[in-house]
Amino acid sequence: MRSSRARSRAVLSMAATLPLLAGALALGIPNASADSAPGGRDALQGTKPAWATAGADLGATSDSGKVSVRVHLAGRDAKGLAAYAAAVSDPQSASYRKFLSADQAQARFGATQQQIDQVGRWLSSNGLTVTGSNRHYVSATGEVAAAEKAFGTQLRNYRKGGRTYRAPASTASVPAALSDAVLAVSGLDNAPHKSSHDEALPPPDAVFRNSGPFSTYYGSKTASSLPSAYGTKAPYAVKGYTGKQLRAAYGAGRWTGKGVTVAITDAYASPTIAKDAAEYAKRNGDAPYRRGQLTQVLPDDYTRTEECGASGWYGEETLDVEAVHAVAPAADIVYVGGASCYDADLLDSLNKVVDHRLADIVSNSWGDVEANETPDVAAAYDQVFMMGAIEGIGFYFSSGDDGDNVASTGTKQIDVPSNSAWVTSVGGTALAVGKHDKYQWETGWGTLKSSLSEDGKSWDGFPGAYTSGAGGGTSSSVKQPFYQRGVVPDSLARANGKQRMRTAPDIAAVADPNTGFLVGQTQTLPDGSLGYDEYRIGGTSLAAPVIAGVQALAQQAGHGRPLGFANPGIYARYGSKAYHDVTDHPLGPNRDLAVVRVDYANGVDAADGLLTSLRGLGKDASLKAVRGYDDVTGVGTPAAGYVNSYRFPFRRH
Repeated sequence: MRSSRARSRAVLSMAATLPLLAGALALGIPNASADSAPGGRDALQGTKPAWATAGADLGATSDSGKVSVRVHLAGRDAKGLAAYAAAVSDPQSASYRKFLSADQAQARFGATQQQIDQVGRWLSSNGLTVTGSNRHYVSATGEVAAAEKAFGTQLRNYRKGGRTYRAPASTASVPAALSDAVLAVSGLDNAPHKSSHDEALPPPDAVFRNSGPFSTYYGSKTASSLPSAYGTKAPYAVKGYTGKQLRAAYGAGRWTGKGVTVAITDAYASPTIAKDAAEYAKRNGDAPYRRGQLTQVLPDDYTRTEECGASGWYGEETLDVEAVHAVAPAADIVYVGGASCYDADLLDSLNKVVDHRLADIVSNSWGDVEANETPDVAAAYDQVFMMGAIEGIGFYFSSGDDGDNVASTGTKQIDVPSNSAWVTSVGGTALAVGKHDKYQWETGWGTLKSSLSEDGKSWDGFPGAYTSGAGGGTSSSVKQPFYQRGVVPDSLARANGKQRMRTAPDIAAVADPNTGFLVGQTQTLPDGSLGYDEYRIGGTSLAAPVIAGVQALAQQAGHGRPLGFANPGIYARYGSKAYHDVTDHPLGPNRDLAVVRVDYANGVDAADGLLTSLRGLGKDASLKAVRGYDDVTGVGTPAAGYVNSYRFPFRRH
């Protein structure tokens, strides 16, 4: 398996991020490659990673070294699966929303016992030991020499980022007789790979708190004694929006999500989630949880807890659960935790949702950059998403928190798995909710930071340095899906060449941590004890569960019928009153916007002083939120008419 260090999408009001690992994949059909295999064998596309070059070659891997692989199974009818998933998702298709049950989906498209047995026997015959199998893969371990024999390639060591990793020297392959059974293999490439078992989850992270002054709603408190910015006095940042404000902003109306189940996948599991969620709802005016409304599906044990920063994921889960409940207070929520933040474990979590039809809507606030994805893992993810689509399950992924990723990677690229054409990529905005919970405006999320000068008379380096922003842009590997045709301008779709490619995001919601959400969580207090506290948070980790909550409302409005893969319906509403068309200058082309933030220097209290800064809004690296579709907010954010538009078959007026 190839996994790369990635980021979770949650951003504290300090713009800190939580750790995370993930992989990704492409929709439909990835770009064709020149992979080939010897006669009588079928190449497994993309198994030789791009970084395994001759210049980085450090020599052959020891024959006695150990390898652990997963052979992902293709199932009965891979092409038929893609076709049916598209048909049930397309409002123009006669098969629209004619979903299959989980058992029907498995019987029609899942792997057969014959395929599982066939792959297992082949692995064993080549000297590998089969360690497990299910309807998705067969896992095996063995020495390097055995793996080389089985997959028809040599494993060599390569230098990557100052470290040495193993990878195939040429494209791996399988016997032609297995071509219909094998989708991909992961594990030949081990960058990175650390593992231990039966690990105990660590205690929560140290407490984080926001300092005031705060606005109670956008613009309620102006920093009148501080320097002006953009020709006016800026307001103080909000303390953190709550469910009532978000529901009003995104047109929830009377809908509550009743009868809909939202799943959340992350790594690990917060040991205090039920208590924290109940306390947060009580303090902030959300409906109390019914018995059984919040449930968890967890692995038997956890791995890589230190490497993945397990305790950092507690806040991610807490944000996702509390945001979904705030927007859709009657929806059921099932949290499906991964054993680690690696692809294999996150895939297992997603597969649990699909195999057991655990939910209608799945919110996922994790990912990596596209340069780190490999087609083998990509194919495994897409298979899950397509199986979900035919069962009426929609997957929503945060688009990222580093804009075009140039600042963090040096290369303009989008994030994965939100680059998949089979998922809904959720971008981010800065949101202004005014007095009486009235929606005022949104900009694309992109933050410039400048600090108050020592003499308090100016903002140093105004307008400031880029800190974070909603991910978006054009894929280098995924072709443009049908639903984006005629909506995404060619200036974006063809940004990487003549061919039109997948562009992200698809839709957006609040993400800017300076106009973020108030979250409540048990944390480790300064004296070492544990205690509940609340703080403002943002990131597209917020936007994804907010949109998942809105989609739960839309499903309820649509008489409870599952929405399934939502993108065709989302794009069908493009340009209608269902959306706020978000731009970076909602008050006019010459009117820039900012808020003032005051933070504790130590993140806890005023003992070490306060830090005052100006945060410019709508400044997302090279990405721009403009009229129409854009690569910061997609088609826009849900407006008052969005949820109600699902009550009847959509007709543009």
